[in-house]
Amino acid sequence: MTTSLDPFTTAWPAPAKLNLMLRVVGRRPDGYHELQTVFQFIDRCDWLHVAPRKDGCIERLGTLQGVAPEQDLMVRAARALRAATDCTQGASLRCEKVLPMGGGLGGGSSDAATTLHALNQLWGTRLSLDELCEIALPLGADVPVFVRGQAAWGEGVGERLTPVELAEPWYLVLVPGCTVSTGAVFSHPALTRDSNRITLADFMDGDAINDCLPVVRDEYPAVAEALDWLADFGEARLTGTGACVFAAFEQREQALEAWSRRPVELEGFVARGLNRSPVLDRLKALNA
Repeated sequence: MTTSLDPFTTAWPAPAKLNLMLRVVGRRPDGYHELQTVFQFIDRCDWLHVAPRKDGCIERLGTLQGVAPEQDLMVRAARALRAATDCTQGASLRCEKVLPMGGGLGGGSSDAATTLHALNQLWGTRLSLDELCEIALPLGADVPVFVRGQAAWGEGVGERLTPVELAEPWYLVLVPGCTVSTGAVFSHPALTRDSNRITLADFMDGDAINDCLPVVRDEYPAVAEALDWLADFGEARLTGTGACVFAAFEQREQALEAWSRRPVELEGFVARGLNRSPVLDRLKALNA
């Protein structure tokens, strides 16, 4: 039985992710880098309003600074899903943007994944997770992990995923006032590209380096300043290629206490780590 949905009053969550470690272990002939990483979600989300249309038009409502509708991953995801199925419906898409752009939190990729899930439900296309991931990967290397919705050990460009169960701490996430170019980081001559491969057990034992951190620290002073301040309260880490940095705390009150001591110019938030995406909970509730 499918529960009825008013798509403009029932928003779909598009959660952020953190890369708890990131190793660059090689470079492929196509120029992409071979990675090892660990993904975990947090309960900080963009919120998407998705409504099917009978006229076949796929339209983004509202604006997103610096992103034309044709480039928007929500629009691209909707078109990719329709192209992969016999669906002739359209959709109106609107995003309440909460997650910073260029911060390494995966906001655009998460928006794409949530769009795929929402329209797979609303259009009745009934694709499996594997089928949705085939559509997701060309949209971006991080989109499949958001589609699968489970914390994961990732390899390849991040698309070979193994679900993992991790502690779900509270994170203090800082948002420096800059945008980091992923392409610039991965093309930087100083980037380490030959880290030794490790195992999940190695990560669980504390091997959690991010090979992108030295480059980002050197090239983006605002990120360096955020890392230095956060290091007084815990292990300060970079998510993905940045710019956001984070530290883990066992209790929410500890994270909030550290946050209360921030310099006035620092922006950020406290969020809970999640091994399961809230998108899966939304789908489960709709199909109960």
